[in-house]
Amino acid sequence: MVVMMDVDEEATGDTENLEEEVTAEEEEEEEEEEEEPINDEVVDAMVEIHEEEVKDDDDCDGLVSEILSVIEFLDQIKEYRRTQQKECFNLVRRLKILVPFLEEIRGFESPNCRHFVNRLRKVFLVAKKLLETCNNGSKIFLALDGESVMTRFHSTYEKLNRVLVKTPFDELVISHEVKEEIDSLCKQLKKAKRRTDTQDIELAVDMMVVFSKTDPRNSDSAIIERLAKKLELQTIDDLKKETIAIKSLIQEKGVLSIETKQHIIELLNKFKKLQGLEATDILYQPVINKSFTKSTSLILPHEFLCPITLEIMLDPVIIATGQTYEKESIQKWFDAGHKNCPKTRQELDHLSLAPNFALKNLIMQWCEKNNFKIPEKETSPHSENEQKDEVSLLVEALSSSHLEEQRRSVKQMRLLARENPENRVLIANAGAIPLLVQLLSYPDSGIQENAVTTLLNLSIDEINKKLISNEGAIPNIIEILENGNREARENSAAALFSLSMLDENKVTIGLSNGIPPLVDLLQHGTVRGKKDALTALFNLSLNSANKGRAIDAGIVQPLLNLLKDKNLGMIDEALSILLLLASHPEGRQAIGQLSFIETLVEFIRQGTPKNKECATSVLLELGSNNSSFILAALQFGVYEYLVEITTSGTNRAQRKANALIQLISKSEQI
Repeated sequence: MVVMMDVDEEATGDTENLEEEVTAEEEEEEEEEEEEPINDEVVDAMVEIHEEEVKDDDDCDGLVSEILSVIEFLDQIKEYRRTQQKECFNLVRRLKILVPFLEEIRGFESPNCRHFVNRLRKVFLVAKKLLETCNNGSKIFLALDGESVMTRFHSTYEKLNRVLVKTPFDELVISHEVKEEIDSLCKQLKKAKRRTDTQDIELAVDMMVVFSKTDPRNSDSAIIERLAKKLELQTIDDLKKETIAIKSLIQEKGVLSIETKQHIIELLNKFKKLQGLEATDILYQPVINKSFTKSTSLILPHEFLCPITLEIMLDPVIIATGQTYEKESIQKWFDAGHKNCPKTRQELDHLSLAPNFALKNLIMQWCEKNNFKIPEKETSPHSENEQKDEVSLLVEALSSSHLEEQRRSVKQMRLLARENPENRVLIANAGAIPLLVQLLSYPDSGIQENAVTTLLNLSIDEINKKLISNEGAIPNIIEILENGNREARENSAAALFSLSMLDENKVTIGLSNGIPPLVDLLQHGTVRGKKDALTALFNLSLNSANKGRAIDAGIVQPLLNLLKDKNLGMIDEALSILLLLASHPEGRQAIGQLSFIETLVEFIRQGTPKNKECATSVLLELGSNNSSFILAALQFGVYEYLVEITTSGTNRAQRKANALIQLISKSEQI
């Protein structure tokens, strides 16, 4: 199950700026830090190596060449799954630091040198396997099980550090500069092991929603579309590759639990439904349109199916890349504003379509020979041109002087914007956004509600997010959040959450006094209103200045109230925001009351696995800054519960519990 992870708002920058600097003060702290004594043989056993062990006649020079070839191979990988992208580039960068060192030790032959290089080789092979998984593994699994993947990165850093600190410098004649690089790398690796985890919060929240059995939004098309975009699973080709990756993953015994398999399959099915594909037994049967199910004895040649719809092509056409599609499908793709090939993603020199008569003849001959009846083409009630005309008329009606016409048009536009991505592009291109923003301040509650909800639906599109914020919509949305009707307030909160995906909008919302009305909705809203406010506040609190604003607005008490009402099902989300606030001095002061510590300990004792995870993380954050919080928790018996979590908790809970126990043991005051 996806869980909210620790958040570091400063760790979300470009992957290009990956250099980590260690200050003199940090270096002194790291030199003084005691390492946990771990037997090297035990560490070796923790990591599975599929390659054969080194033979007796393998020389040191050959091992160095093998390591360098691994670095060269990894340097060729340019893309990683978005959920692990930054960590992958970090790892590759650190491995490449060792190239000058490896070049200098070529030719040294001694048992100690050979043993050292062999151990280093093992780490590189482990790193290679991990990076290959993040390059071509299942995107859904890597997002769903991000905690375990991060643990593998930590394990790799730990193993590499333990090898490098035992470098036989006495036997290896290397330059002083290279030796300094090795020492600096070891310090970086220690820092990497201790670094707080980071995760895309919107992705975490959305996955938590879609996997929830009780949240009414678990089938919300907007959330599913946003997830598909985040995981880059928006095309038929992407979904084919993902299905293959999932099949391969399931074949590996012991990797996936039954629950995890179910989650992955469910989400993949939802993504396929977005593309109009039938969600059947997707892992073991080909995805075929319902109209073909009567001919189960026939297997349709793959080249006869349109890559977009996976339906047999009646009018195949060739585009600039040489790929063939059903004419109607590719024309819809172009009309939606796309200028690239759906299959290859290559930018097109032109959008001309050439009939593929040869393939059409082959399809007709095959159908006749196999007595296969081509399904009749379903005619849509509205052509693409008619849809454009309809949108244009609705946009024009937004400026009408007749109130009823405005009401009707904005309500219809709200429904269109909800239906599909193409409509959102059409509506934005028709110039609707500036008019909708104007309607936000219209003195009619029904028009306000439909206008803000339409903007919410349009904001699913990344380009539309910028268009909406550039039109100055945020202050008006906040006004509706403060004074609108119930549904308008809830949808305003959801709109602020969506718009706050852009970092500059987090700042704008905070400076526009958008946080106090969100806190008010969190305290006094309906269940749905509380959830919308909670997700918006969660995202906004990633900004450091907004943490202080949220505390000043009185966010702590509503969050504590959510912890008391288990029926609301928002305990983990509330704890996740409290974790963010615990990194702020004022936040620690506001939440660090004795009754809250007792509540945390209670969740650690008998909460759900995820409750324990989140509560342990909050207590660790508090205790790392002030040992008095740990003293209070010890009075409520937290120690024995932490010991239990180290053996029975989730991976993340175990790590946090171990870190807390270690903190307790190192604290002189305790």
